[in-house]
Amino acid sequence: MPGKLIYLMGPSGSGKDSLIDAVRPYLPERGCEVVRRMITRSSEAVGEDALGVSHECFQSLKEEGAFAMHWQANGLEYGIPVEIDQWLNSGRHVLVNGSRGYLKQARERYPDLLAIMLYVDTGVLHQRLQARGRETPAEISDRLQRNQSFIDSIDEQRSEPVSVLNNSAALSLGVQGFLALIDASLVLAAHSA
Repeated sequence: MPGKLIYLMGPSGSGKDSLIDAVRPYLPERGCEVVRRMITRSSEAVGEDALGVSHECFQSLKEEGAFAMHWQANGLEYGIPVEIDQWLNSGRHVLVNGSRGYLKQARERYPDLLAIMLYVDTGVLHQRLQARGRETPAEISDRLQRNQSFIDSIDEQRSEPVSVLNNSAALSLGVQGFLALIDASLVLAAHSA
């Protein structure tokens, strides 16, 4: 039986990277790999454990078919290595840090993916964005507005199955909720096989 793609999404500052790092020790027992994505951002930049590549290198890799998925967001390009297909075909599950804007295309390629959408209260997001120091005040304001619009429209975005997880509280609660969503999906997949 092929593995399941676990497609984690959420606005910048919602805690995706912290959540991925925190659940990582619990994933091997679930047969799940965590993929490291490529970003056209310097590897020295503050943020997730990603492989930073130049725009030219990214374009070359894209032309060579090195990505299973790729998209643009916030002025950067993101790529998920094609190796995830080997893991999925061998029965391993794969967790990726995805994009809300790319969900439709991801679902076309991986129809049974588990889509998990993180959201955080706007006040919590403001604190997180300020603490990480990557954005200007204007960029923070834009992100806060987009986050509030997203929160206001969560119910409208559920035309496709998406699990929503509030990641505003302590990280340990987010980990519990995230693992519960993964476990429920894997149990359901095993029963329908």
